[in-house]
Amino acid sequence: MTTRAALRPRYTFAEYLEIERHSSAVKHEYVGGEVFAMAGGSVEHSALATSIVGLLFAHLRGHPCHPHGSDLQISIRAADVATYADATVICDPIERDPESPAHVTNPLIIVEVLSPSTQRYDREQKRLYYQQIDSLREYVLVAQDLRRVELWQRDDSCRDRWTYTNHEAGSSVPLTSIDYALDVNELYDAAGVA
Repeated sequence: MTTRAALRPRYTFAEYLEIERHSSAVKHEYVGGEVFAMAGGSVEHSALATSIVGLLFAHLRGHPCHPHGSDLQISIRAADVATYADATVICDPIERDPESPAHVTNPLIIVEVLSPSTQRYDREQKRLYYQQIDSLREYVLVAQDLRRVELWQRDDSCRDRWTYTNHEAGSSVPLTSIDYALDVNELYDAAGVA
C-alpha cells in the first residue's frame, strides 16, 4: 500500500480575498495559490514593531511618506504573493492592487521583526518576494534576541543588485530612501527590549 501526501488546496487571489474578508481573528498570507495562517508574535515582537513605527512616524511627520503597522496588506503581483509586514513606509501617491484596493503595491521600506519560527523565511524566501517590488528600496530585519538590525538596500544603478549590512548595538542603520539614521539602541530602548 502506498501513502500519498495530502495536497494543499489551491486558491485564486479572489478566493484568498474572500477568506481574508471573513477572517477577523487571523491574518493570512497568499503564496502562489496557497493560503497560510500567520502566527501571532511575542510581546517583544509587538514592542519592537510598535517602536519602529513610532520612530519612523516622528521622523516622517509632514513628509509625503508615511509609516504603517502590521495591518497594512501588501500585494506582490510579480511573485503571486499577498502578505503583511511588521512595518512599512509608503510614499504618496499610494498604489493599490487593481483586484484589491486594500492591498498596496508600492512600499518604499519594509520591516520584519524576526521570530524564531519565521526568521529563515523572512531572511530568505520572503526577502526574495519583497525584492521583486519595483518601489522597494530597503528591507529591514530586526532581531528579538539581541540588539541587531540587518539591512538590505537596493542599488539604484542596478535594479537586481542589493547590498547587505549588519548593525549592532551602538550603531545606526542608514535608511537613505527617507534620509534617516535609525539608532539601534534607541529602537530597543523605546521597545523596552534588552
